[in-house]
Amino acid sequence: MAIAEHDNVFIFVPNLIGYARIVLALIAFWFMSTNYVISGWCYVTSALLDAVDGHAARAFNQSTRFGAMLDQLTDRCGTTGLLVTLAYFYPRYMFWFQLSIAIDVACHWLFMQTSVVVGRSSHKVNDNFIMRLYYQKDILTFMCCVNELFYVCLYLLHFTYGPLIFGASLFKILAFLTGPFAVLKALISVMHAYVAGIDLAAVDVRERQERRQKSEPVSGKKVE
Repeated sequence: MAIAEHDNVFIFVPNLIGYARIVLALIAFWFMSTNYVISGWCYVTSALLDAVDGHAARAFNQSTRFGAMLDQLTDRCGTTGLLVTLAYFYPRYMFWFQLSIAIDVACHWLFMQTSVVVGRSSHKVNDNFIMRLYYQKDILTFMCCVNELFYVCLYLLHFTYGPLIFGASLFKILAFLTGPFAVLKALISVMHAYVAGIDLAAVDVRERQERRQKSEPVSGKKVE
């Protein structure tokens, strides 16, 4: 039986999933410093639902700008909340967690804002080769997963070593394996800012040229 279409964007299926992600993230934040089991499950579930809402948007033909913005903000705020906690747990490495937050938030915000300014249908549509490669579905999913897994492992290691494999902590092994990808993702975020900066500057140049042309007198016409 076909589902009747409507235009109430706020109750589109992917956006309802987005609201659930926010609730789970808030629960994770509340328990993050005291109960790693509740917090961990809520945080991981919220992160995994990021893939589910995308499938729902395509399945129900409910892709919206509001949904894309909701998704982005939930991702950024969720990761930021975890990094704040990690900075508290590992004060020796606070600078690096602060730097990670700054890069993640600033670069993605600039990239999203520029996509709106230049009139792209999606922030995932870009002429830059690296951006096109990064936003391929499988690559994007892999990079996001390993990045989150790295930070989640650091979080869990504050409380427990977890399962042991040949006497070594599974969480520590996974942290070492995913760490380089987290660094790579941060570098790609910087690339986001670079590409967005170039595109935004091009808009500025074009608008300045248009204003200049409007202010110049028409050729051949006497100026009194």
